[in-house]
Parts: sequence; C-alpha cells; structure tokens
Amino acid sequence: MILTQALVKKGQISKEQAKEIEDGLKKSNKTEEEAILETGLVSESALFNLKSEVFRIELKEVPTEEIPLKVLEIIPEEAAKFYKIIPLGQNHSILEVGMVYPEDLKAQEALKFLIRQSNLVAKTYLISSTTFNSLLRQYRTLREEVKKALDELEVEMKRESVRVQNEKKSEFDKLVEDAPISKVVNVILRYAIEGNASDIHIEPMKKNLRVRFRMDGSLHASIILPLKVLPAIVARIKILSNLRLDETRIPQDGRFSTSISDKEIDFRVSTFPTSMGEKVALRVLDPTKGLVSFEKLGITGRDLATIEKEMQKPYGLILITGPTGSGKSTTLYTILNLLNKEGSNIITLEDPIEYYMEGINQSQVRPEIGYSFATGLRQILRQDPDIIMVGEIRDEETASLAMNASLTGHLVLSTLHTNNAIGVIPRLIDMKVSPFLLPPALSLAIAQRLIKLLCPECKKRVEASKATKELIMHEVETLPESVRKKVEIKDPLYLYEAKGCKKCNNRGYKGRMGIFEVLEMTKGLEKIILGNPSEAEIYEEAKKQEMITMKQNGLLKVLQGLTTVEEVLRVAEEK
Repeated sequence: MILTQALVKKGQISKEQAKEIEDGLKKSNKTEEEAILETGLVSESALFNLKSEVFRIELKEVPTEEIPLKVLEIIPEEAAKFYKIIPLGQNHSILEVGMVYPEDLKAQEALKFLIRQSNLVAKTYLISSTTFNSLLRQYRTLREEVKKALDELEVEMKRESVRVQNEKKSEFDKLVEDAPISKVVNVILRYAIEGNASDIHIEPMKKNLRVRFRMDGSLHASIILPLKVLPAIVARIKILSNLRLDETRIPQDGRFSTSISDKEIDFRVSTFPTSMGEKVALRVLDPTKGLVSFEKLGITGRDLATIEKEMQKPYGLILITGPTGSGKSTTLYTILNLLNKEGSNIITLEDPIEYYMEGINQSQVRPEIGYSFATGLRQILRQDPDIIMVGEIRDEETASLAMNASLTGHLVLSTLHTNNAIGVIPRLIDMKVSPFLLPPALSLAIAQRLIKLLCPECKKRVEASKATKELIMHEVETLPESVRKKVEIKDPLYLYEAKGCKKCNNRGYKGRMGIFEVLEMTKGLEKIILGNPSEAEIYEEAKKQEMITMKQNGLLKVLQGLTTVEEVLRVAEEK
C-alpha cells in the first residue's frame, strides 16, 4: 500500500478513502494502481507521477516515433503482456525499456533473462498503463502479421500439394477455410478498420498481388503479397459473401458481416475479372460512421436551420446532389436517423443498402429481376409510408413517381447527379418533370462534396500569400451580409497547411467533412421556374435566399483552420 499511503501524506486522499482502497484490494486480484484509479479520486497522470517520485524512476511518455520491429522482437509480445514490460528503443548496446511495475521482482528477473540473450544492458523507465497499451499495439503491424500468416499458408499449400498428388483430387475449398488464409484476410480487414479506410482493393499485378486502402478519399498501397495466394484470398472472400467460387469470368456482387475489435462491420464486395486474375473491391460499412450529427458532417448556420425546418414537414421532396463518393448517402442516413420515430413508417429503396438501421424498412432493388427504383416505388405507396427514401433518381419514370409521392402527402428523400444545387431544377426538367409540378413538390436541393481535414496534431500555421489572401477576400465580399459581418480577416492573415506526422501516417490530413450549398423552394424561385428558368436566374434567387456556395463554405472552413485553400479549390471545382 505504498502509493496509497503516499497519497494520504500528500493530502490527495483521506485515511478513510485509503482504508476503502485497502479493503477493496483484499477482495480482488487488482493491483494497487488499478484499485486507486478505479475510485476516480486520482488521475492516472497524477498517480504515475507520484509513483515516479516514490520509486525514484523516470516517467516516460509515449515515444513519438514507431518502435522498430527488430527492437520489439527482443521482448516477445507474450512476455511483454504478462510482465507489462516493453522495449522503447535501442542505443548501441543499451535497450530502453518501459515498465508499468518496475518494483515487481519477477518482472525484473524476466527482463534480465530476455536481454542477456541479446547481449544488451537495460535502462528502465516507468510508463503508465495507457502508454503500455498504446505501445503494445505496435506488435500488431500489418506486414508482420501477414508475413506470419503467409508462412503458415506456404506450409499448408505444400501439404495440400502432396495430398492432391496422393489422393488425385483437389481440396481447394477446404484450404480456403483453413486458418492461414483466413488469418491473411482477417488481418487485411482489421487493418482497414483500424486505419479508418473506406475501401480495400485487392489487385493482381504482373508479378505480385497489391493491397491498397482508401483513406480520406485517396488510395494508398499498403502491402504486396505473392501472386500465387490470389486464388485462395478471392475464394475466401467469395465464401464469406456467398458468391460462386466457380465463376471467374463475370463480375459478382455480395456482402458479409464480421466482428472486428468488438464492432459488427459490414463489407460490400465486388469481384471483377482482369487479364491478371480477379480483382476484389470491398467497401467498409461501419454502422457507427454512417450515423453522425449534422455538425460533424459540416452543416452549420443557415444551411442547418433550413434543412431542419424542411425535414420536419410532413411532405415534400429533399434532393441531395453530388458526384460518386461525395457523402450523399451519409447525409441521407443522418436525416433518416433523426426522422426515425415510432410514429413514422419509413421505407427505403437502396442499391445497395449501405447501413442497416433499426426501425426502418430497408429494401434492396434488383434491376436484373425487374425490381428497379421505379417498380419498387410503386409498391412502396401500397405500404402506407410516411417517409420514403429512394437511393437515386436515375430515370424519368423514377423522377415522376418521386414527384407524385411528395405531392400526395409523403416526405421523399433521394439523390441526383448534378454539379451544384441550382442545377437540380434544370436536371429535373430535362427528365421530363413538368415545371408546374416542381414548386409544390420540391422542398430542398442540397449539393455537397467532401474535403480532407488537416491533422490536428501536426497542422502548421503559416502566413497566407498575397494571392491566397486576395482570393479569400473576394469570396468573403460576396458572402451574404448576415454571414460576412461575422467573418474577421486579420492582417497579416494566418492559415494552416498540411505537414504530416505518425498519427496521420505522414499525410497531413486526417478525416473528412462536407462542404455544402442548400437551395430552398421560395415564392421567388417558384416564379422563375414557371417561366423559362436559366441557371443564372436561379443563382440570383439563391443569393437572395443568402445561400452560401460550396466554395464559400469551404473557405470559411479554411479560416477556421480545418482545411487548406488548395483542398477546397480542388474539391469545389470538381465536376
């Protein structure tokens, strides 16, 4: 009870509280540190600073650089977990070691034994439990885990080759169920989840197999595998997705769910035949990421107030527009999640269903058997819906049915492909929707793109160039008065740029957020539509509504230090 008594002496806990901790320890297998922290009376930082003082050993924080694999291998992971010891770095013959319990004689003896084999001398430091757990994850590097699994697979394939020769029959189906190949696939899936990847690409090349992960919108090559494991990996994924193993000539689509890091994750699978073999693309569908707040999406101010007002109406059409991969589905799911009340019957038509939502009737369209958005929409109206979500308006028939559904007392949500919010109206007219139907049916047009967010750990503050400042000043001057008066441009103007660190994998960016423009149906807009509407006239009306363009929305986020001017210009000008 050394630490408990030290806390009493310093007046950080009372004698009564110390007695409670002592009594609790007698009834459990916890360490003194765990028992103290469990009370919430002392923070971990304060406790380990005290421990450093009591045992006269330097407290070490988490190293900023990744520990080299060769250094980690000096103390095996099993020993590290059991004794709570971990190597921090090596300087010639000196091995720096972090210990959660440096006073533990058994841990000291184990450390001496382990480093004696490597002819090293240990220099020990105290580390907190949180630091230890953070460092322990470095044992689980992608390449090392895959290498081990591939070594096991190599042995298994050799055994299989002998078995096939002896028995004169293939056992390939059994092979892809066996542990080695399952382990390879599981490591790839888990790495994608832990790295916040949105997609996994498994691609056969001329001499090897490349695995790439899409993170924050960009693909990154992460690992190269031997080409010979492609059939087994593809087969394993096909088994998980209930796809045909014997069909390699045409694309196939499927999905599967698995538990990773105590979370149930869905994966949408697409196979595609190439000249080198079958390519597999997996979309990661984490339900916890599909349901976020408007603020996290990047919707604030007038845009937020307008969307919240229109989504509470019992009928009308809300359209979200933007290119593929611009976050339209996430915005739709956020709105649906807020509308998901027991008193409402919500039915969706999706292709594919990206996130399963409790309490909502979700249906997957299948055009190959005649179950399209249009045919599904006709059937939905017989299901007494209050709210309808149609994944995408792709043709004239679906557009007409969606309009009629909103006119007959339903709130309809859907997506469309246009470059901006004002392009929604000309696009619907091109799809043969009568202009006189638009004002009573269409409530809201939302356009969006996704921008990368600067890594908060390493973003660098710099003075803006003259050209950048002029660009921002010009956009600020064209903002609606109510927004402009809240924006302060200082002289000199300081912004942030991407740098790169361990926490963002040296990319300089971490995470994404939307930039938006929201066009509302008004009396003024109705008059323009009933005439011969041009995009120029609609834009003038949008300015009267105080609509902020995506470019302006993005530059306001630049001034908040969330992203860079270059990123906003790249995304806002995307067609």
